[in-house]
Amino acid sequence: MLRPLLCLIALTALTACAGGGRPTRTEMPLRVLYLSQAVGWVHETVRRPDDGYSTGGLAPSEIAMQQMASDGGLILFLTQDAREITPERLAQTDVLVFNTTGLLPIDRATWTAITAWIESGRGGFVGIHSATDTSLDFEGGQDAYTAFIGGRFDGHPWTEGTAIRLANLDPDHPLARMWPDGTDYAEEIYQYVGFQPDQVRVLQALDMRHGPLRRPYPVPVTWVRSMGQGRLFYTNLGHTPSTWDDPRFRDQITGAILWAGHRTDAPSTPNPQVQDRHAVDGFLAAEGSRPNTQAPLALAPAIRDLQAFHPEKRDGDDTQWRRAIDRLNAALASPS
Repeated sequence: MLRPLLCLIALTALTACAGGGRPTRTEMPLRVLYLSQAVGWVHETVRRPDDGYSTGGLAPSEIAMQQMASDGGLILFLTQDAREITPERLAQTDVLVFNTTGLLPIDRATWTAITAWIESGRGGFVGIHSATDTSLDFEGGQDAYTAFIGGRFDGHPWTEGTAIRLANLDPDHPLARMWPDGTDYAEEIYQYVGFQPDQVRVLQALDMRHGPLRRPYPVPVTWVRSMGQGRLFYTNLGHTPSTWDDPRFRDQITGAILWAGHRTDAPSTPNPQVQDRHAVDGFLAAEGSRPNTQAPLALAPAIRDLQAFHPEKRDGDDTQWRRAIDRLNAALASPS
């Protein structure tokens, strides 16, 4: 059942939580629909209590969203049923926020309406954590959703509580600068298939120079993209309740909502060359090699392909993994 939580704050608050972006509209507060449906794995952040007495039956992330809406001057609606998203509901919504898992009950007609709503600029989309571990209930729905959000869950070698370091690939970006380059953190981090660097602007990624688990291929964490006149933001952060309590995460999500709703401006032009440099530098770091600013960026696609060759993907067989790494090391060592 859709739960309306109206949080009306002075419109000046809209710019205060925007992460420094320039306001582009001064209309009524944004209307946000937060979907936290778990058809697959149920994260603790979306699990509603059985009794409901102390929290009104809300999950930890819903409580956090309620507080963020109050602080950010948003009108918030909560649901754990994707069937609530209808063309009529979209007409009363400015930004969809997905924190979901599994096969959502969204048919082709509804998905067509959602994407048209975004591409027209009437709506925006924010995906959180397991929004990339989500699919749609029609033939081809998984591929359509993967292309839409930018990638699909392909395991999480960095399990809950794993120490990581976040690289900030766009330090001045309003939706990233609350996380300075080199921020140490602990989270569950996904890797993805179907990720296309030329389609998105990556803001954060794993820093492979640090941490107990380092892989020689790049792992993006946060990105943005444009869709026609619409905007999409996604971050892998948000697995643990403690992340939802982190002021940096809350500022980022609030800023993403305001940006997706066209209340602030921030660049979304893809940055594949920046990503390629990060991929090459990360490979060298993971392999224990010295940094090399002259290393050819043309090797970045082969470095990304390493993910599919990892022994954990091949029943422990490291034959192709070792061959691919040896080829890359040889190419990087060649003077040509």
